[in-house]
Amino acid sequence: MAKPTRKPSNGGVSKSDPYAGAAARKGKSKGTGNNIFKMNTDIGQHILKNPGVAQAIVDKADLKQSDIVLEVGPGTGNLTTRILEKAKRVIAVEQDPRMAAELTKRFQGTPAAKRLELILGDVIKIPELPYFDVCISNTPYQISSPLTFKLLATSPSPRSAVLMFQREFAMRLFAKPGEKLYSRLSVNAQMWAKVDHVMKVGKNNFNPPPQVESNVVRITPKNPRPQISYEEWDGLLRIAFVRKNRVLRSGFLGTSSVMEMLESNYKTFCAQNDIQLDDGPLDDAAAADSMDVDAGAENDEWDGIMDVDDEDDMPDFFKEETDRKSKKMQENPNRKKKGKVSELVRSKVKKVLEVDTELADRRARLCDEGDFLKLLYAFNQEGIHFS
Repeated sequence: MAKPTRKPSNGGVSKSDPYAGAAARKGKSKGTGNNIFKMNTDIGQHILKNPGVAQAIVDKADLKQSDIVLEVGPGTGNLTTRILEKAKRVIAVEQDPRMAAELTKRFQGTPAAKRLELILGDVIKIPELPYFDVCISNTPYQISSPLTFKLLATSPSPRSAVLMFQREFAMRLFAKPGEKLYSRLSVNAQMWAKVDHVMKVGKNNFNPPPQVESNVVRITPKNPRPQISYEEWDGLLRIAFVRKNRVLRSGFLGTSSVMEMLESNYKTFCAQNDIQLDDGPLDDAAAADSMDVDAGAENDEWDGIMDVDDEDDMPDFFKEETDRKSKKMQENPNRKKKGKVSELVRSKVKKVLEVDTELADRRARLCDEGDFLKLLYAFNQEGIHFS
């Protein structure tokens, strides 16, 4: 049966020739191997130098001879060499042209060179990755979260991903409700995949050594995939985990920008389904009731992007800005009056939280996968969407 395909990225380079000149020039400089140039630790360049660890990572991937492997951050090719011994082909994505030159030089003139495709660029910014069966990565720590989400959202799903992460990040993947490290990442990873711990890797196994210890994990996407929209699911979790220690009622009803987003989405939903809306202003009595509700809530701003897993993790600047906005809104007696659609959406959100799910007073850090699924279903039944 033919494998499904993804369109190759325009940023890809499938042949090694463009790097041959650069590789030759680098070869004239002093030293060989990893000492040819200084590693750029700002983009997470820590080369895995222990061959035993490299071999164990590839072994845990359980590769087949027909597999196409995506390797993120191949560096000088210590993992690549072992992957090529077991797989049909390797698609290596490397951001640093110097590393790409070293990788090309290492395999130039060998039979393996024809089975290595090199893509020069940032894996996170590539709109659509080529098809691959397995992902293996000594992951630059700065892209741990976006790479994980990119792999979870990839369609068709890879069979598995064996990834090196900073130890605390890896622990977030396993975290359960109520634990300190439980976060949006925990819920997403466990919703879409089975996560197994493979091994611990000490900092001295790298050149140069990072400042933190590492763990290798294996992520196996669920097959078949859960029949829900990834964008909807992740949109709900983004709101819930902006402040995971805040009750859900406050996270939704007490955050003006969240309600504005849900109102906008509801209007779009109604337009697409030919549902007529009366978007006139509220009468004075209803407006007063709405403002009373707001006054009892903890008004805050949400930008839709920040993923703050814990208030203690928030930079002081954002804490100060949040406090300033909250105080300003509470002191303003002439707050913006809401329209009828706004109040309708507010009533729907209240109904979902307080009646349909009874989760209004629960905190995100204590909710499990089933609770979030219940919330998503109830919101969607009311026409409230998150994407």
